[in-house]
Amino acid sequence: MPAPRRYVLTGAPGAGKTTTIEALRRRGHLTVREAATDLITERQARGYAQPWHDDDFVDTVAALQHHRQTGTDAGRPVQFYDRSPLCTLALARHLGRPIGPTLTAEVDRIMRERTYQRLVFLISPLGFIRHTAARRMSYADALAFARLHQQVYEEHGHHLVDIPAGPVRTRVALIEKHVSCGT
Repeated sequence: MPAPRRYVLTGAPGAGKTTTIEALRRRGHLTVREAATDLITERQARGYAQPWHDDDFVDTVAALQHHRQTGTDAGRPVQFYDRSPLCTLALARHLGRPIGPTLTAEVDRIMRERTYQRLVFLISPLGFIRHTAARRMSYADALAFARLHQQVYEEHGHHLVDIPAGPVRTRVALIEKHVSCGT
């Protein structure tokens, strides 16, 4: 059985990645949720207002991403991930955090094993940002964070495909077209 083709959706916070990946799931694709947002939600429920300031935050996100990726049904030929460890590397840079041993090992592993497809979907911003408990940055900061993601992926040899702002069904159709063409 061939290895699954794992595709990453990345981009600015609030750009619609989660909505797009949920639409892909409803269309029958295997999808994997974003680890950082889930970790933030869990820690905020335990009383930590800003868990991204915790010393272990970046490595804990990387460990959760590893667990989700290695625990995903490898029998499904196409999989979509809401972010990857390269996004976590961008997050560490954004937060000015040192790159810890867990994140280092995970980035090394995914690059060595070619875990994710070189084609990465860059979900373009919608032109605004909705603040949530986990998303508190300005729109300008979100755009800068998206550029940092793009830089990290390009540094690691990935090709980013822009998925422009628009209706979710249009975004999903564009992603599916790229996946079916193998581009």
